[in-house]
Amino acid sequence: MKSVMSITPADDAAICRIIQCVGAEFGAVGEGFGPGDAEVQCMSRHYRPENNSRYFVARLNGEIVGGAGIAPLGNICELKKLFLLPGARGHGLGRQLAEACLAFATERGFTACYLDTLGNMTAAIRLYEQLGFQHLEAPLVASEHGGCDVWMLKQLNHREHAC
Repeated sequence: MKSVMSITPADDAAICRIIQCVGAEFGAVGEGFGPGDAEVQCMSRHYRPENNSRYFVARLNGEIVGGAGIAPLGNICELKKLFLLPGARGHGLGRQLAEACLAFATERGFTACYLDTLGNMTAAIRLYEQLGFQHLEAPLVASEHGGCDVWMLKQLNHREHAC
């Protein structure tokens, strides 16, 4: 059984371990990489709808196995910290997490979504391409993760509201 839901304070320790463990797996360690951000210690406090941000956790058979978030980045938003444990990959959870983040971003009126990642995260890059993200030549100026070497942007479609 798999599910994706908003993070709660009870999930903070588990998602912190996952972000740091998976970050180390791909060499995303230290300053300039998402797993080194101070917010990783308490994701539920930093990702809150009233701040136009939200973090989702993925569960597989009741256990937290990953997560992903969305947060403002200037006048657009950023898909942040999408990490899954090795045993959770290939179950569609990465797609579910990304789609939940993009739905929240669209609902909040963001017009585009940025992300940065590492070139060795090839499965993640394929997913982002399938979701409509386009490669950029350089990071956006507001980006804080100087260690990343892949930058992508997706235009978000907004539905017209019926009267």
